Amino acid sequence: MTAPSTYGLSTQARNLQWLLTDLVEEVPGVNSVAVVSSDGLLLLSSDPGAGEPQARSTTKGPRGASADLATIVSGLGSLTTGAAALMDGGSVKQTMVAMEHGSVFVMAISDGSLLGVHATPDCDMSVVAYHMALFVGRAGHVLTPEVRSELRQSMEKTP
Repeated sequence: MTAPSTYGLSTQARNLQWLLTDLVEEVPGVNSVAVVSSDGLLLLSSDPGAGEPQARSTTKGPRGASADLATIVSGLGSLTTGAAALMDGGSVKQTMVAMEHGSVFVMAISDGSLLGVHATPDCDMSVVAYHMALFVGRAGHVLTPEVRSELRQSMEKTP
């Protein structure tokens, strides 16, 4: 888990970390997960390939694949929000991109933050979407401005 250490974090922040860990460990086919603030900053993320002998994380950057997923989630969120505005479609609830070698799901959290999941191509999309909705439902009221600030600061301290 690339999420910040639980030492010194509030109960709400630790609960969000637990929910994220549960999503990654309990849902088959999930490679990595990122929670991104409304301004595009990474708040929480999983560690793709952790514990696997052949981890595929070959990306570069301060957080490797987590930073890449956060960037993708933020970009897709902006793009789909703009598209919805142009089409008078209201707020975007979920975005899904199916690719040959995987899928990316993005779901809005009530405060403008986004939950993003990168999954395997053979994942059960309805199961992934269901568990994302559970996460959003449980995390939405906990992700206050204070908790977002706390998570942001702790991610900056993470090596």
